Amino acid sequence: MNRIAEAFRNHKAFIAFITVGDPDLEATEQIVRAAVEGGADLIELGIPFSDPTAEGPVIMHADQVALEAGTTTDKVFALTKRLRETVTVPMVYMTYANVVFSYGTEKFAVRAAEAGIDGVILPDVPYEEKEEFDGVFSRYGIDLISMIAPTSENRITRIAGEAKGFVYMVSSLGVTGTRSEITTDIGAMTALVRKAAKVPCAVGFGIQTPEQAAKMASLSDGAIVGSAIIKIIDQYGTEAAPHVRAYVQSMADAVHAVKDSVHGA
Repeated sequence: MNRIAEAFRNHKAFIAFITVGDPDLEATEQIVRAAVEGGADLIELGIPFSDPTAEGPVIMHADQVALEAGTTTDKVFALTKRLRETVTVPMVYMTYANVVFSYGTEKFAVRAAEAGIDGVILPDVPYEEKEEFDGVFSRYGIDLISMIAPTSENRITRIAGEAKGFVYMVSSLGVTGTRSEITTDIGAMTALVRKAAKVPCAVGFGIQTPEQAAKMASLSDGAIVGSAIIKIIDQYGTEAAPHVRAYVQSMADAVHAVKDSVHGA
């Protein structure tokens, strides 16, 4: 069974991003479980990195907190394995090429597969250089998830045509972070992606309210939220889990209520 495909099968998917180790590993475990209880269909686990170039100040700060708390890639694998004992929704890692490369790409893939990871997102690896990682990950049943940005333009069809797992559509130029308004023509991007891709597409970057999430889901197959969740964790620290659960439930409910004549979801 392909867990990622299952996440999108019966309705639009709500995808929650959580930085592992912020504020500490024990809290992360509670927060991930709370997000799943709240209705998250897929969890992105951020492996902290010292120079996360795609991230805005909120997630950069979370990475710093996690690293200062002693979070390592090995500890992330161990936590993922514990989560997988009871968490049935797909989980993917979001990190950077240097984290994987310095650990050893094959060793990383082996450990990720053993931990029950379904995919990996590497924002700093361009389409033209993805084979270095994709070839290794695919041998272990892990999808290298492609990102498509408003600047991808004439590359959208090529990227989407080879996409695995799901297509991560970036709603806005710049880095991650909440935005009061998303002005990118997501509908036009989705049309191009859907013509070429054999997998679903979900929109991330900037979504913070149920209304925004529902709108992005209506134009794609799902919504991805990170910074808004990280802000809650920053506010409540080790007591964040119930607050994350309530927020995720409001977002997931909004996304799951969206109907789409194209996919019948």
